[in-house]
Amino acid sequence: MKNQTGILSRYLPGRTSELSGNAIIVPIENEELRNAFATLETSLPFLTMFATEEGETFGIHYVFGLPGEGVPHEKSCIVLRIEGSSFPSLAREFPMTALYERLIMTMFGAKAEGHPDPRPLTLHEENWPMNTHPMRKNFKWDTRVPETKSGEYDFNRVGGEGVYEIPVGPVHAGIIEPGHFRFSVAGEEIIALEARLGWVHKGVEKLFENLALEKHLKLAEHISGDSSFSHSLAYCEALETLTKTALPERARYLRLVYAELERLTMHIFDIGNTGGNGTGFSFLAAHGFRMVEELRRLSASLSGNRFLRGLNIPGGVSRDLQEEDVQEVAAFLAHLKEDFSEMMEVADTSASLANRLQGTGTLSAQIARENHAVGIAARCVGISKDVRLEYPYAAYKELKPEIALESAGDVDARFRIRVKEVYESIRLIEKALRELPGGPISTPIEPLPHKGLSVRAVEGWRGEIVYAIVANEGTISRVAVRDPSFIHWQLFPHLVTSDMVPDFPLINKSFNLSYTGNDL
Repeated sequence: MKNQTGILSRYLPGRTSELSGNAIIVPIENEELRNAFATLETSLPFLTMFATEEGETFGIHYVFGLPGEGVPHEKSCIVLRIEGSSFPSLAREFPMTALYERLIMTMFGAKAEGHPDPRPLTLHEENWPMNTHPMRKNFKWDTRVPETKSGEYDFNRVGGEGVYEIPVGPVHAGIIEPGHFRFSVAGEEIIALEARLGWVHKGVEKLFENLALEKHLKLAEHISGDSSFSHSLAYCEALETLTKTALPERARYLRLVYAELERLTMHIFDIGNTGGNGTGFSFLAAHGFRMVEELRRLSASLSGNRFLRGLNIPGGVSRDLQEEDVQEVAAFLAHLKEDFSEMMEVADTSASLANRLQGTGTLSAQIARENHAVGIAARCVGISKDVRLEYPYAAYKELKPEIALESAGDVDARFRIRVKEVYESIRLIEKALRELPGGPISTPIEPLPHKGLSVRAVEGWRGEIVYAIVANEGTISRVAVRDPSFIHWQLFPHLVTSDMVPDFPLINKSFNLSYTGNDL
């Protein structure tokens, strides 16, 4: 087995490191950070960035994945780690770090020196006291902070003759969660957009520090309701990696089945919501949402919950599939495939639908790469990224998915990828059920190490979900969560310019980002 020094020497020769959990941790000085980050960023995917409090100072962690079958499972990421009360901002050279740095400044109080936009993130200064950082250890989770105005958010302004602003939200029509969007418009054309989020911040990462271990899973399931299974799966994978718990083979296959069932459900929902509600093509909405309801009922019959909650447990899954369940799912999928195909045959003949989807909300490959877009946002511009192949989990090493790619980067490209992935999810579930091995569905979790770090990613239906778990003195001291929505909201100012304001709801639906997954 390759040691961490051999792996590290490919990317940062001459550096010392330590192995902690599945992470190769590389201590770095502030003045060395820029070059080290640039070296890794050219060859490895940037997964996440998070902070920990270390007594009187902070640990800032920059996590890069080590994809590929040649890398042992227990060494699946390289972490650059610096310590101090401040750290150099990389936001100007590496835009993907900008929001992480703002979040660390807001939540911990560690200063990102030279950040081009140091405004608070998530916590609103209109009702949050200055210099109050809730992720510090001396801030108690149940503190009732007095509503104190410490400032007023300064939106980016666009000048020019005939330019005016349109504020939208935070309260929207329907049942969607709150988010504020400030459009700068000339006529009907959008020339700038700024999103202000944080309205559904719940203190999730603080709760992870204070809840008992047995309550962590339920918290993970409720971070973003439409990704309940994927979030709980990412948490379990990180915990199992940290404790070196090996899963039974049957549990791995069942996790794949349930993960693809969640993906299938939400992709059909988005096809109906984008192509139907987003364009007025009500045929797609009516039939798409009907299929979603049938899928929810199937989930409930298999798991006891319409959102597949309660299925993942550390060490496996809580419910097995009996032979009659397997037959029920197989028959259901055969009917669904035919039903879905008939719906798409009608949609594909609609010139008005194609006119609304094509050329709207176009994301460039350059912006996607600069911001390390993941999931559908990456694949719609031809970037082949999928955690199921890069860092296989569940049974994806045995049952490899075929990656759906488009190149146009518009609403239509994202729509077409979802259509392709519907068929691929059906294929994967059918194959997993045919090859479902026997044996137990769970195993007892091994004890937590005295100290360690594990980082695991899963491919949710929006894209990769990343969990980092830090153990200290035999307990979990930090759980850092990164939903793909956190990355993708910052894409919007780049992809809506030159579109019309009435197209924004359609563009928004084509990503279907999670407000609560972003706000945590």
